[in-house]
Formats: sequence, structure tokens, C-alpha cells
Amino acid sequence: MKLGPGPAHQPGWTDDGFCYFGLWMVGIGREAFVWAVIDPDSLADTPEVQCLVGRPRELWNDDWPEWESLDYVAMEAYGLLTRADDDCGDDAFYVAVEAEEGAVGGNRGPRGEQWDVRCEDEAMRKLPRLSAMFPLRPLVR
Repeated sequence: MKLGPGPAHQPGWTDDGFCYFGLWMVGIGREAFVWAVIDPDSLADTPEVQCLVGRPRELWNDDWPEWESLDYVAMEAYGLLTRADDDCGDDAFYVAVEAEEGAVGGNRGPRGEQWDVRCEDEAMRKLPRLSAMFPLRPLVR
């Protein structure tokens, strides 16, 4: 969930941040992933998200919801299975992925309604539990 100049599909997210968040979701397990696809606010029930509540974001470190290293697992497994040469293994992997995506009609982007995650009112309507756990602006005491 890196903020910065982002792609058109989600204002404020970088392509890498969006990808790494998706990998993090895969890493927290199938059940949590499936529920999050059905109801994104269900992420509020996961221990991985609950451990971040109340902690300043600058202290999240390795708990930050992204997992870049998971991006390389499939490529490494492909290299081991095909015994692809390290010099051209990456290219062969991406050619194989593109072929598979074409065979199954792969989708390259998020679907569904687009909305501005930085709009507090909209976030509260769409993700009430997560918005309460992680308010966009600090709580007034």
C-alpha cells in the first residue's frame, strides 16, 4: 500500500505497492484471501491486520501489508522445474505466464467499482471496520 503517484486504477497507489499488497493477501492464507475478495472489510478480522492497530505506521516495518519477496517464488519454482538457465530463465518464465494468461483469458487489473480510498466518508461507508481501526486522520482526543 505504498502511496505516491499511482496508476489509474487506484489513486495514490504505485503499481508495485498494489502488486505487493496482493501478494501479502495471498501470503495470509486462502481463507482470508477469499473472504477479502468477497468482503474487503473482513481483513479487519485477520491477526495480521489486528497486530497493526494502534501502532504508529513508522513502526510497522516487516508487518507492513506487502510482501515483495513472494513475487519471486513462482519464478524460482519454474526455474527449478524446467531447469531453465539463470541467464534466460526470467524471460522464459514471463513468456510461460503470458501464454497461460492468454489460454485462460487472464485479467490484468482490478475489477469492480472504483472509489477514492482517501475520502474519509467514502472509506467509512465501504470499509467501516477497517476505517475505524485505521482512521485517515488522527483521532481527536
